Amino acid sequence: MTAVQGGTGHRLQARLAAAQASGRLPSVVAAVVRDGEPVWAGSYGGPADTGHDPLDVQYRIGSITKTMTAVLVLQLVRDGRLGLDDPASGVVGDVGYADRTIRSLLAHNSGMQSEPVGPWWERSAGLSFDELAAANDGSGAVFPALQQFHYSNLGYALLGEVAARLHGRTWWDCVETLILRPLEMTRTSYLPTGDAAEGHSVHPYAGTLVDEPATDTGAMAPAGQVWATVTDLATYAAFLLDGHPEVLSADLLHDAYRPQSGDRDDALAYAHGLGFQMFAGGSGVLVGHSGSMPGFLAACLVDRNRRTGSVVLANATAGHSPVELATVLLDELERSEPTIVRPWTPTVSVPPELVDALGVWHWGNTPFVFSMAGDELVARRDGAERFRFRVLDGRIVGVSGYHAGETLHVVRRADGSVSHLDIATFILTRTPYDPDAPIPGGHPGR
Repeated sequence: MTAVQGGTGHRLQARLAAAQASGRLPSVVAAVVRDGEPVWAGSYGGPADTGHDPLDVQYRIGSITKTMTAVLVLQLVRDGRLGLDDPASGVVGDVGYADRTIRSLLAHNSGMQSEPVGPWWERSAGLSFDELAAANDGSGAVFPALQQFHYSNLGYALLGEVAARLHGRTWWDCVETLILRPLEMTRTSYLPTGDAAEGHSVHPYAGTLVDEPATDTGAMAPAGQVWATVTDLATYAAFLLDGHPEVLSADLLHDAYRPQSGDRDDALAYAHGLGFQMFAGGSGVLVGHSGSMPGFLAACLVDRNRRTGSVVLANATAGHSPVELATVLLDELERSEPTIVRPWTPTVSVPPELVDALGVWHWGNTPFVFSMAGDELVARRDGAERFRFRVLDGRIVGVSGYHAGETLHVVRRADGSVSHLDIATFILTRTPYDPDAPIPGGHPGR
C-alpha cells in the first residue's frame, strides 16, 4: 500500500475516532483509495469483537450488495442477453411486478413498495423466491411505474432472480463467479466466515449493547445479504473507479452512473443511477452505495474525477451516517494531499472531421473557444468548459453538456470553405451575428 503522508494519516484517524465516539459505534473500520490503490486504512473501537486484524474482519455491507446485483444485470445487458427496457416477466414469468422494466427496477422508479409483505425481512429467516412471489402479487404498488423515485428492496430480489435464471445458477454463485473471483475478493461471503464483527444495537440511554441476528435473507439476499472486509471493499472501490475486463468496463460503469431517478425533496443532493447511488460531494458527485442491516452500517463511495474512494464499515444499527463519514474522509484526503491532475500532453493528430471546427465561434454575440483535449473537442466560454464532442463513426457527437448526443455539423459553402457550425439548429459563426449565416445570423435588430 502506497501510504499517505504521516500527518494525513493522523488526520484521517482523528476523523474516524470522532465518528466512533460521537456515534457511539462499537467499532468502525475505514479505508481510502487513490488511483486504484489503497493509501490508508484504520480502525477504532471494538477490540473484543473484531478479531486480531481489524482490516480482515467481516462486516455486513447491507445495500452495497445491490451494486453487485446491478453489475450482474449490466453484464447480461452488455452480452445482449437482456435489455434495460425489457420487462422482468420475459425471464421470471407472470409474477408480481414482473411487468416492470429492468431499468426501472435498477433505478428504483418502478413504483413497487419498498419492502415485501410479512415480517421485516432484514431480521427474519428468508423465503424462497416462489414463496416471496406468492406473498407479493403486485397489488401493493405505491406509485405508477416511472412516476417517481421510490426505493425498493423488493425490486432487487426480482433483479437477483432475473440474473439467476438467465445464468442457470443461484444468485450467490453468480456473484462469486462473475464478480468476486475476478476481483480476488476472497474475504467476501454470503454468511460470515472467519473473523466477523458482531452486529449490535446500542441502547439510546443506557449505552448497552443488544446483539443483532446474522440472518440468511433467502430470496431477498440480492438486496442486502453480503459480508465483506474493509480490505475487500477497498478493492471493490478500485473496481468502481477503473472497471475490470472480466467484470464490467469503466465505460459501462460510467453509463450506469448517469442519474435515472431522484427525489425532489432531497434538494438535488441525491440521485440514483442503474444500481448506484449518487451524492453531491467531492469534486461534484460521489458514486457508490450506502448500506445498513440490523447491527451494521456501511458505505462505499468513489470520486471519479479525483480517482479517489472511501469505504466505511461499522457494527451498529444506528449512530452515524456512513455516507457522511466516507465523504468526510475523502474531503480530508483532498484537503491534506490534493489530487494531482493528469499531465497535459500534446495532441498527436487532430481528426480530420475536427480540423475546421477549431478556434473561436460565436453563438449570436457570445464567443466560444473550440480546442482539442486529447482526442476530444472542447468548447469553452469564459474559460469554463461548456460542451465536449468526439468523432464517432465519422460524426462529431456531443459527449457532455447541453449538446450531449447531438451531432455537430461543419456546414460549408459551395466553394468548400466553412460557413458555420450547426448543432441541432444552434448556429455558431466566426464573427458575431454573421449576416450570411442562418438564424441567429445577422443583427437581431435588422
